Amino acid sequence: MECGKGLRCPFQSCTTKGTGLAAVFINLAVENFSGWKYAATFSIIQHSYFAGFLVYIIFNLGLVISSVFIVTHFAPAAAGSGIPEIKGYLNGVDTHGILLFRTLIGKIFGSIGSVGGGLALGKEGPLVHTGACIASLLGQGGSTKYHLSSRWLRIFESDRDRRDLVTCGCAAGVAAAFRAPVGGVLFALEEVTSWWRSQLMWRVFFTSAVVAVVVRSAMSWCKSGKCGHFGSGGFIIWDISGGQEDYSFQELLPMAIIGVIGGLLGALFNQLTLYITNWRRKYLHKKGNRVKIIEVCLISLITSVISFGLPLFRKCSPCPNSEVNPGIECPRPPGTDGNFVNFYCSDDKEYNDLATIFFNTQDDAIRNLFSAKTFHEYSAQSLLTFLVMFYSLAVVTFGTAVPAGQFVPGIMIGSTYGRLVGMFVVKFYKKLNVEEGTYALLGAASFLGGSMRMTVSLCVIMVEITNNLKLLPLIMLVLLISKAVGDFFNNGLYEEQAQLRGIPLLESRSKQYMRTMTAKEACKNQKVVYFSRIVKVADIVSILRSNKHNGFPVVDHGQNGETLVIGLILRSHLLVLLQSKVDFQNSPFPCDIRGISNRHNFSDFVKPVSSKGVSIEEIHLTEEELELYLDLAPFLNPSPYIVPEDMSLAKVYNLFRQLGLRHIFVVPRASRVIGLITRKDLLIEENDDSAIMELQSTSVRSQQLDRRTMGRHVQLEHPLLDGILTQE
Repeated sequence: MECGKGLRCPFQSCTTKGTGLAAVFINLAVENFSGWKYAATFSIIQHSYFAGFLVYIIFNLGLVISSVFIVTHFAPAAAGSGIPEIKGYLNGVDTHGILLFRTLIGKIFGSIGSVGGGLALGKEGPLVHTGACIASLLGQGGSTKYHLSSRWLRIFESDRDRRDLVTCGCAAGVAAAFRAPVGGVLFALEEVTSWWRSQLMWRVFFTSAVVAVVVRSAMSWCKSGKCGHFGSGGFIIWDISGGQEDYSFQELLPMAIIGVIGGLLGALFNQLTLYITNWRRKYLHKKGNRVKIIEVCLISLITSVISFGLPLFRKCSPCPNSEVNPGIECPRPPGTDGNFVNFYCSDDKEYNDLATIFFNTQDDAIRNLFSAKTFHEYSAQSLLTFLVMFYSLAVVTFGTAVPAGQFVPGIMIGSTYGRLVGMFVVKFYKKLNVEEGTYALLGAASFLGGSMRMTVSLCVIMVEITNNLKLLPLIMLVLLISKAVGDFFNNGLYEEQAQLRGIPLLESRSKQYMRTMTAKEACKNQKVVYFSRIVKVADIVSILRSNKHNGFPVVDHGQNGETLVIGLILRSHLLVLLQSKVDFQNSPFPCDIRGISNRHNFSDFVKPVSSKGVSIEEIHLTEEELELYLDLAPFLNPSPYIVPEDMSLAKVYNLFRQLGLRHIFVVPRASRVIGLITRKDLLIEENDDSAIMELQSTSVRSQQLDRRTMGRHVQLEHPLLDGILTQE
């Protein structure tokens, strides 16, 4: 039943509301913790900079320690952004622990600690994981371990429906993080999901729309001043609609240069994080949780020293003339966000440009870099210093045992060198109406495109968060250039991290060598492990213990004594049958299928997406039970996907990718054809008598097969099995 028919809309609505409220809660907590930290620090440094420095370090360490403690001792799967794991799950690969209830809790509170503690990380990536966790938990009825479940929620019992709901959760996470509902839809389409349908488009669109309403309603509540340091709120995060109105042909060259810089720095970022993360996994994190905690604390200490200490060495600049710029408040009062921060300045009418971006929250620093009508606010030396230091901190911090996103740090890095280029353009083209903030926006888009390799979704997200549709062609230009440059060196950030974690993602295109290989060659003469229809319980246990395969062919003997493949049975289904023991029988003969429905429900064979399910080691059988038999026919899939042995491996790859398969049987070339199905046969109407005649007319015998049937798709019967291809 579709969402519009009233069955699934309540669940998607609950997912969106939960994700929206989680995003609002994380934002409120991060902004208030950061506000209290900066207010206390600015208040103390009026008397002693050393005492303020100690308070600043202690505040950051306390938040960061709470985050890493939650991850290491409560929710290990909450570390990182979670997007590679969710992308793998939607690609058909289950990773244990990524959708647990404790992972959700660890993601929310861990993000508050890591981002509020001033690390060079963002909260937007973890919000995608948070939305996926909420969707998954609602789809399976909650968490049984923590007694937060309800049977009336359990309507998503098919794997496809659950993955669709998780896709909606990912879109809700992006829509809530950036307050960009259309960008959330496109992010789910372009980045996370592997199999897209028109039905899923409607559901994801509905999800993002509800998130937009929930977030806007929650933020309107903050306009009354009830949200503390969060401020009055606003749906557009970094509004630059009052900035540069137009651009000239002469500006396209420096904008293209920004795209090239973004591709180079993005590819370098991916490669450096890959090397460092691989080194951590091999040598550092194997030593236990204590080492993980010490590592994060050291990085927090270094980050605090740099963000507090470097502005002390920067000479303050005089405030702009208030008569010429009446809308500018300079300097800002201590403890408040905005431009022109007074930090270690001898005069009350001076500001520290490096502290304006360093000693500030990331959202406020980006707002300062994007700001218009602020010529000469930053010096090139300060921007270059911040770029080098923050880039290094982001590389080192990514991969630690805390929830970490790279959207906002990427925007910070890109907007810094973008503003640098903008300063040179302003200096070179003196007669043009050029805004440095416009180039900061293009730099942010270029770095994200060069690192994450997204185009359409990222373009729409940047337009939505800045409220400036006029810059859309320029954003498209720098994204295309940065992606092309980055693709020349390596894969995107999430693909690299997924490969490092051992997640076998199937890319949109097959490899070149697959076109010359056949399905039989891919099987590599493997020995096929299969079950007979009537099998002894002891044989099932032995095979499951000696093999890690998730699916097994089932064979039976025909009337002429030939071996026939009758279907596929999953490992998880065999474990359910062994655990229940109600289908064991004494005789090695077929059972009565009519009693199966009385002993099992469909939900018994549905694997919870938030747990690894039952393992063979957890099942205990007596010697008498091991000697019993089990008829597998009622529990197998009688029509698995099959391909002939000489089919191109590239075609097999496309079947896996487009149909979302886990297994494909490789069988010998068929000796006869049962029938022929055409496109017209699939468009028949119900109760149409002519449809039966049409189907009968396409049925042919093997001796009547002529050249007109060559190249068509046919349904084949195969008496033998050459191999089985899996995603493993």
